[in-house]
Amino acid sequence: MRKLIIPVVVIFIALLLMSMFVVKEGERGIVVRFGRILKDNNTEIARIYEPGLHFKVPVFDRVHDLDARIQTMDDQADRFLTAEKKDVIIDTYVKWRIKDFGKYYLATGGGNTSTAESLLKRKVVDSLRAEIGAKEIKQIVSGEDSISTPATPSDIAQTKAAKAALAVIEGVVPVKKVEGQRDQIMADVLEETRESAKDLGIEVVDFRIKKINLPDEISESIYRRMRAERESVARSYRSQGRQRAEELRARSELEVATVLADAKRKAQVVRGDADAQAAEIYAKAYNQDPEFYSFWRSLKAYENSFNSKNDILVVDPNNEFFKYMNHSELSAK
Repeated sequence: MRKLIIPVVVIFIALLLMSMFVVKEGERGIVVRFGRILKDNNTEIARIYEPGLHFKVPVFDRVHDLDARIQTMDDQADRFLTAEKKDVIIDTYVKWRIKDFGKYYLATGGGNTSTAESLLKRKVVDSLRAEIGAKEIKQIVSGEDSISTPATPSDIAQTKAAKAALAVIEGVVPVKKVEGQRDQIMADVLEETRESAKDLGIEVVDFRIKKINLPDEISESIYRRMRAERESVARSYRSQGRQRAEELRARSELEVATVLADAKRKAQVVRGDADAQAAEIYAKAYNQDPEFYSFWRSLKAYENSFNSKNDILVVDPNNEFFKYMNHSELSAK
């Protein structure tokens, strides 16, 4: 009898240990018996085991632990086609968790996380593809209240002269409001994915677009267009600058010509007054002693005529020019 007690105790302890299982914190457990999930009190709702110590029927029951925490699905970026028939590469992530553990277990073939994320990604990509296909690139990359404000030269000019010169060309490029819908796209995809993921027993907590890239060939064409637009704006600025410069140059030349003309007029007036005063002085001097004045003028003429020894003057000696040389008595006076 004693020999039978020990095996019975051992078998009892073994069965007891086999009937016990522990669900860890952050997980939930479900029990499968004969390939069927145990339900709560003959209902269609799966019996979920909270964290802690629980019991099962040894041998017949199998326990499956499922992660109840929020998980992140961050896979490779996918290529999408916009309404402009241009490709964009969008990188996203999804936050999700298990809502209905029984449905999740059946939909994923035994609670396989990889299968769950594969099915969830398909739903997310389909929803996102439909949203992107109805939008243009500028709507995808811009937020709800994004406003495109091209930089103006006054943002760069620091001196008063530069700002004054550029004041005439401000407002050439109008401020254009871009109707960005990126936030709306994320909200719509989140709502649609939440609804479709219920079939998997999954609750989608959040959906975000991390990064939007363009393929190399598309990026190059966009860069060329951006350069062309900037060059067009630059040409417009330069054209208006040249026009303004011509106006300023013409105005300055007119002012210079006006000042010079006024100066010449004043100079002529002053010169005329001076000549009049000189003539008046000469007239007064001549009236005081006409003979001496004539003699002095003749001496000045002789001095200017015979200034150099090489000067040769062919003239009649009896000419009036030599009257003071020919009449000594006049010279003596």
